[in-house]
Parts: sequence; C-alpha cells; structure tokens
Amino acid sequence: MYPSVPSEWPPALTNTQIDQLTLLATSYAFSTGLLYLPPGERQPTIPESAIHAPLALFPSPLPRSLFEQAKRIQGIYNTLYARIALDEEFLDRIMGTENGVGKADDFIGQLWTGWKELRDQGLAQSLHLGLFRSDYFIHSPSNEPPSLKQVEFNTISVSFGSLSQRTARLHRYLYESTQYYNSSSHIRAENFPRNDTIAGLAEGLATAHKDYNNDQARILFVVQPGERNVFDQRPLEYELLEKYSIHGIRQTFEELGRSASVDPDSRVLRVSVSPDLHPDGFVEISVVYFRSGYAPHEYQTSVDYQTRFLLERSKAINCPTIALQLAGGKKIQEVLTHPGVLEHFLADEKKWGVAVFSQSELDELRRTFMGMWGLDVGEDLVTPDYDALKSGKEGYGVLMTRQLAQSLVLKPQREGGGNNVYKDSIPPFLDKLPPRERQAWIAMELIVPPAGLGNYLVRAGGGNQAAMKAEVVSEFGIFGWALFGAHVDIRQKEAGWLVRTKGKDSDEGGVATGFSVLDSVLLVDN
Repeated sequence: MYPSVPSEWPPALTNTQIDQLTLLATSYAFSTGLLYLPPGERQPTIPESAIHAPLALFPSPLPRSLFEQAKRIQGIYNTLYARIALDEEFLDRIMGTENGVGKADDFIGQLWTGWKELRDQGLAQSLHLGLFRSDYFIHSPSNEPPSLKQVEFNTISVSFGSLSQRTARLHRYLYESTQYYNSSSHIRAENFPRNDTIAGLAEGLATAHKDYNNDQARILFVVQPGERNVFDQRPLEYELLEKYSIHGIRQTFEELGRSASVDPDSRVLRVSVSPDLHPDGFVEISVVYFRSGYAPHEYQTSVDYQTRFLLERSKAINCPTIALQLAGGKKIQEVLTHPGVLEHFLADEKKWGVAVFSQSELDELRRTFMGMWGLDVGEDLVTPDYDALKSGKEGYGVLMTRQLAQSLVLKPQREGGGNNVYKDSIPPFLDKLPPRERQAWIAMELIVPPAGLGNYLVRAGGGNQAAMKAEVVSEFGIFGWALFGAHVDIRQKEAGWLVRTKGKDSDEGGVATGFSVLDSVLLVDN
C-alpha cells in the first residue's frame, strides 16, 4: 500500500483543552530549555531573561515508511557529500572563479579563492568533519502517492538539533500527561519516535576531537555576535563535557581576529584567553565548529575572511572545511541531478572499490530529487549556454524558468532562510538579474505538500491567543555526521531528526528568521 497522511489534522479539541495543552507546553518549554534569548538590538553579556521557542502544539503526521526511508538514505547522503568535498577538480569546475559559480557570486568566489591559495600553500590537516542535515517535504500532488522530496542538504551551521530533541520530548510529555484527550487514534505511544540528536551530533564532534589526539585541547564554537539561539548550542557543549570530558570555547569572528594564532612550525591553532581563566593564557583547539560563517554579512571586513582562512590553515579539524561548505551549495545539488553524476561518486568500483552503492540505492536517492536546472543552461538543461551569457540574451534556462514560473522556486548559493524567489516574483526578478549572475542561481520545481493539515502554532507574547490554529506545511530533516579524509575510511552516522512547521502561505522555513515553529513527528501507517 502507498504511504498516507490523515486527511484532517489536528484533531478537534475544546477551547479549554487547547488552553490546558498550551499551558503545559509552555511550562515544559521553560522547564527544559526549549528557549530563545529575547529579541533586542544587543544581547547582554550575561543573559537576564528568555522566551520559549516557537512550537507546535501537536506533533505532525508523517508516514512511517517515509520516516524510515529518510533515516535509511542519510548514510548514503553523508558519504556522497564527503566524497564531493574530497573531489577538488569537481569543486573547482562547479564552484570556482574561472568557469564556476564563484565567477558570478562574489561570496562563493572569495571562499573558493582562499581555499585555492591554502591548497597551494599546503594544508596541515587532511581530515574534514561534517555535521549535516538533509531537509525534505512530503510531495503529495493529487494524482500521485505521497513521497519524500529533498529541499536541500546543509553542510554548515546546521541548527536546532538540541531544540528538536526537546520538542520531541515535549510532545511525548503532552501525550503522557493528557493522552491528547483521546482525540485521535493515531496518537499512540509507539508513534512517537525517539530523537537523540544531542548525543548524535556530540558523538561526531567527539570523534574528531579524539582523532586530533590531544585530550587537553578544546572545541572552538565559532558563533554569531548577539546569538539568540544559544539554548540550541549550549547542550552540545554540556554533552561534550559530561560524556567525553571535552571542554568548549565560544568566540565570534571579530574576537578570533584578535585572539587566534597558528604556530608557524606545528600549525597548532591557539586562542588567547584571560590568564584568570586559563594559566597559560591560551587554549589549543582540536576542532573548529562553525555555528556561523555561512552568509556574506558575517564577513564584515577582509579581516573576517582572513580569520576564516587562518582557522583552515591550522592543524585543527574544521567542521566544515571550506571544501565541505562549497559542497553544500545549491549548484552542487542541481548538478547531482545530471546523468551519471551520482554514479561517479557512489557506484564507480574502480574509484571506490567495495565501498560502492547498488543501483537500487542510487534510485532511492534519486527519487528524492525534484527537477532542477541552472539559469545559465542550454536546451539539454546541463551544459552552460556560453553564447547567451556572453551576449546578455536570455538562454533556454531563463526562458524555461519564465514559462514555468508558477511552479518554481529560484535559489541562490545562500543559507539561513529568506533568500529564495517564488512564483509571481520570478519574472520581475529575472528582469533585473544581471546576465553574469545567472550562473549563481538554480530553478527548482516546487514541492506540493499534503492539503488539509493544520496545527496550533504557539509563539511567545501571544497572551490569551498564544495558540493560533493555521493550515500548515511541515519540513522534515535528518541529521548526520561524517569524519573523512583523502586516505582514510569515512566514518559516518545518522544522528536524529527535526521538524519545522509553518503557515501554508509562508514560503520560507527558518525558525530563527521567524517563519516557522519547532515541531516533531507522529508516525502514521497506511
């Protein structure tokens, strides 16, 4: 039988029941760290208050078979992106400044140029660490059974691992305390899957730290100034300390511009700290974990770029390396849909020996792809139309995008939400897009989510109307990690999951950008 989702959700409840669930949910959130720092132009050095994270009152239904599929293929995706990051020729061709995206996108060009110079000088560390998240929607057009379709694969600063675990436990708590008032036959204990994302992501960081082979070294969290999402980040620090006796240190790019240095001989990365905090006045860094650095606005000056390159020049294991960050670009996601590319990375026995995947596994991965093409391509939807790029005329990729605009989204090489262009906004956007920048954008067919699903969205500051009922769509993500290098076997694992739910009329999906709420999974069967 085909997977299915309930035709109507959430179940009907009285206002009194909804108010009680909202009270229980928000109290649980405050009690367990499901929190944000409050909005403000500047955050105090020492936090003084907090608000609960935006959350869904009910878990969202997901077919069990699709949940299991996403978990099953995460290991293949982990391996795929690890191998992409190790393929310098491929990344140079697709993302470089000569004929790749870096030619049209200044931010990508800056990162690629710095990475190229570092390679020419010789890198001190051959290992890469990736903490990943593969995001999906359920695709449910009226004439097809529901299927899993990938939105994107994230390779830098993947967020909400900790808070997604807390949200899953929140919904289980609401079930255990109220049974959700027996409002649905789907709401049963066995349909609330475990989510141990904190342990999973911390294991990846701890594995890299162990390979660095200095117990006294610390893991550096590179964070944004005024970070409100600290309650998603701190639990990883606590897990590393309590389970592995690994200490962390948090600094921004601006702080690292003053405090970070690399020993010219050993290439050890050191970060200076107050002698009151450490007798040596510095700490050695084993792993550089980026919870920032994914967007151009985070590199305010050339000093910030040089700081990024300094960290990569060192002996510390970067999470991610620049290569792995580039591998997560939307252009790479599009190129993976081209004929033979998956086979090159996953099924070439001459290149990978026994570590290859079967055709059925590749087919399962490929079934998660939506149709995609670059704005710069010709009629084969693969090869760039260089004549159109040189003349400034609109080539086949742009003309096809105009024709199909109502069923498309345009994506740049950006992370963090709020960057995409949808439907009616596409033609006027194309009118203004300089021809040289077309290469930096991809067109992707829109995923059609199931109709008729709703939820109660609970945001801080709602007062008596804290729980607002809305028709929604839910984005489902699977976390994973991989530690790898050119001449070592890939170590990788699936590491938990995330659900973000938004009003159906909202195009973007970022919780931190205010579009979505945190949610969890309720498994449903055929």
